[in-house]
Amino acid sequence: MLDRDQALSLVQEHTPEPHMRHHALASEAVMRALARQLGQDPELWGLTGLLHDLDYSATKDEPARHGIEAAAMLDGRLPEEALCAIRAHNHEHTGVAPAAQLDFALRCGETVTGLVAAAALVRPDKLVGMAPSSLKKKMKDKAFARSVNRETIKECERLGLDLTAFLALSIEAMQGVAEDIGLQ
Repeated sequence: MLDRDQALSLVQEHTPEPHMRHHALASEAVMRALARQLGQDPELWGLTGLLHDLDYSATKDEPARHGIEAAAMLDGRLPEEALCAIRAHNHEHTGVAPAAQLDFALRCGETVTGLVAAAALVRPDKLVGMAPSSLKKKMKDKAFARSVNRETIKECERLGLDLTAFLALSIEAMQGVAEDIGLQ
């Protein structure tokens, strides 16, 4: 399995867009927090979050390939369970259905980062003092962060986490990397 330094080098090599690098780091943080909460391997889950969009720059105009290409790039470098989660995170376009706990964790974990980041950008203190209740209100406003799929975020319930607990975990995880993701 890759170590984090190797994974980060791959992200830097294949992800020229700063906002996508920030998304990768935020996804890693949320996935590590989810792993700790659920008694899973934070290293494996973190690397899965960090690398899940490795192919995005090459596949953004062909969504049916997104996730499939990343898994192929990482074949032999990550365990099969991580590759399955990467393929399934874009289920709506690839048709690869999520089945395992890691699959659902990646789907909701990487999706929530968009909502949290968007909410932070309209707050004077960014992530400082952000409450799950304010994010729940933002989720009800379909015009806010329009591209963030609220139903995918709610897949946290497939992990045994209610939405409030999941949002709190995600905010805290992203607060820990706020400087690295441009939200300090």
